[in-house]
Amino acid sequence: MSDDRHKALNRASRDAWDANAAFWDDRMGEGNDFHLQLVWPATERFLELRQGMHVLDVACGNGLTSRRLAAIGVRVLGVDVSREMIDRARAHRTEHDARIEYRVADCTDEQALLGLGEGRFDAGVCNMAIHDLAEIRPLFLAMSRVLRPGAPFVFSVLHPAFNSSNALMTAEVEEIGTDVITTYSMKVRQYLEPTVTSGIALLGQPSAQPYFNRPLRVLLGSAFDAGFVVDALEETAFPPGAGDGGFGWKSYPHIPPVLIVRLRTIAQTRA
Repeated sequence: MSDDRHKALNRASRDAWDANAAFWDDRMGEGNDFHLQLVWPATERFLELRQGMHVLDVACGNGLTSRRLAAIGVRVLGVDVSREMIDRARAHRTEHDARIEYRVADCTDEQALLGLGEGRFDAGVCNMAIHDLAEIRPLFLAMSRVLRPGAPFVFSVLHPAFNSSNALMTAEVEEIGTDVITTYSMKVRQYLEPTVTSGIALLGQPSAQPYFNRPLRVLLGSAFDAGFVVDALEETAFPPGAGDGGFGWKSYPHIPPVLIVRLRTIAQTRA
């Protein structure tokens, strides 16, 4: 993909999140079931949090992760390319505000992230946003330098194999004796090559945004090229029985919609 194409898609993503900021914040607030049950538990565990740590929250959105971290006793710098999202994050007032700082910053700009301070942070986190970034190589390169030695970088993402614009939810109904059985499954029509599609994160949002679907070799390969290795990984799904019979992820307890990964640099791992 050309540099001009990357820049155009990056602007489209920023503009979409500016347009969706108020709707997203009103609907998401401090997190929905998807975030609270599938994303946050493994993220918190992987971050190895201690009071007084300084954490960089990349693509922080409305600040829900930053506020959750601050409530634990962690100092947080939250950055996002969307000024409207940062404004919404700042509008949330809590008793932990003194531990949170927000800035507008392009997370696809390596130099902008390095300007936050090399070797400054005890951990980094990027929750459910890498699939919104037109470029990811600059992010991983910058994170390998802004983190202190031994610091983890934890990111969560729509599962590349099962939760992308190229994967379709299906249900089959069959009669077995006196029972009617519904079997839920996924139909994956394309995976190996990166694609860019337009979609929505929440029903009713004002604007569609670009989704950047990347196979694992591209997603993790960009991290490997920046000197990271994976030292923890979790694939999460809702428990059996959580669904109501509709086409939602709670009806697919055996297929993970979320992938959570912890990275460290090779030198940090060997040390």
